[in-house]
Amino acid sequence: MAETEDFRVRAVLKPKGNRFEAMTPGRVFEHHWGRTITDGDNAAFTSATLSFCPLYFNEPYAKSLGHRSTVVNPLLVFNTVFGMTVEDLSEGGGPFLGVDDCNFLVPVYAGDTLTAQSTVISARQSKGQPGFGIVTWHTEGFNQDGTRVVEFHRTNLVRKGT
Repeated sequence: MAETEDFRVRAVLKPKGNRFEAMTPGRVFEHHWGRTITDGDNAAFTSATLSFCPLYFNEPYAKSLGHRSTVVNPLLVFNTVFGMTVEDLSEGGGPFLGVDDCNFLVPVYAGDTLTAQSTVISARQSKGQPGFGIVTWHTEGFNQDGTRVVEFHRTNLVRKGT
């Protein structure tokens, strides 16, 4: 027990994510790795969110409308791309303030691999929260061919450096 207590005393808590000072307008963040969307991802998300659009779960229906197979639920596409941005943009703490101008540009299908990049479009001091700034990013999600599939503006309070 003494060894464990000694380790806890010596442990140094390192802050996660980037701070407000790193959010200069025009800065581009290339987010990590990417994520391949599976049929299982789409089925689980569509069922869990009670999405009753047959494009997301009925292959003959989707094909009758010209799609190669069922379409991945666009909200799953949005959430996947948004999730990839958290480590770089908001993991350091600060409330999420909203998403604007969300556009789904082309269908995503099971087997597509999504990647993301975000560009800082504005950053200003918060008037009501002195330890934070308000940052807005333009986030774009791409498939494995580099085709942009989704884009949106996201705004957060971002903690200032300590």
